[in-house]
Amino acid sequence: MTRTGRVLLVAGAVIAVGCGYALAAAIRRGFSAREEPTKAEEVVARTFRRWATPEAVRRVPNPVPTGPEVLARARAHFADHCASCHGNDGSGQTPMGRRLYPRAPDMRSGETQLLTDGELFSIIRNGIRLTGMPAWGNGTPPEDVGTWELVHFVRHLPKLTQAELAEMESLNPKSPAEYEKASQIEAFLSGSGPSDASPRERSAH
Repeated sequence: MTRTGRVLLVAGAVIAVGCGYALAAAIRRGFSAREEPTKAEEVVARTFRRWATPEAVRRVPNPVPTGPEVLARARAHFADHCASCHGNDGSGQTPMGRRLYPRAPDMRSGETQLLTDGELFSIIRNGIRLTGMPAWGNGTPPEDVGTWELVHFVRHLPKLTQAELAEMESLNPKSPAEYEKASQIEAFLSGSGPSDASPRERSAH
């Protein structure tokens, strides 16, 4: 048997043992998403994430030049589409991110930052099966450019400034209750809301 064959055999055995252990543990305690993933599950998940990206794609460098305008577009896109799970800062510390199984990762950490540009692109575009990470885009050139811009933003996450975070907060999707509250505040500040009336006028109604 060749060296490559032996490596594949050992890797397959490790993964099989890990899968068996994870399955046995899950059967014992159930399949609640409230439980924290075990170390064995984390190893299996990272292995399958690695395998999900073809080798040729993994080696592809980011073809889109970076710059302030690129990061601004990607920052706005991330705030509107990604922050509900990943957080504006990429920490994953959101109500949605902490309830996924496995949890949304801290994208500032080495586990994410050490992925190649091609791996990040593939994960964003194609998603990861059996996780909460969906596939975005349909492979058209304009959408691929936007995905590569997001790869630049993921690289920028460890260096986010407070000003950038504040800007992203203003771009996060709003709930109906938040829209209603904002409308009331705007009406009050513009002088067209019910708060215009004096206390005497309001008590007369």
